[in-house]
Amino acid sequence: MSALRFRNITASVAAPVETWPFEGILTAVERGTLPDWRRLAAAIRADPWGPVAQQVLEAIALCRPYGTSELLRSVIDRARQESADAEREQVAGEIRDLVARSGLHQQDFARRVGTSRPRLSTYMSGGVVPSAALMVRMRRVAAQAQARLDRPPDR
Repeated sequence: MSALRFRNITASVAAPVETWPFEGILTAVERGTLPDWRRLAAAIRADPWGPVAQQVLEAIALCRPYGTSELLRSVIDRARQESADAEREQVAGEIRDLVARSGLHQQDFARRVGTSRPRLSTYMSGGVVPSAALMVRMRRVAAQAQARLDRPPDR
């Protein structure tokens, strides 16, 4: 259990850290203990670019707590990297799904979206993330190809 106490703040230490004002975050960074920092870390992992992460970064810059600043900064950096990796894999999975749903060979799909087969492969593996415009084009090509597959043949 935390021994942390807020002074001159209407928030409760027991409330979720996402509801704490900046002064509460600052107090936890400066005078908190491991249970408090774990709560901050959990909120940061849940939303690596969210308000708690931003406020922790501001608190670290403001007070430079010995040891705690490195710990919390590494929590933010790691959470952001893990989030970016998961997003990259999500995009790669969507591209693999689009190619599969299109019914086209990868070479044909790549040509239709205006890229090369090796480049498409890097998108599908998550090695490179395509632009937003290329993602829109991939979705359109997949939908058009799928519509042709679903259409009954002319007689």
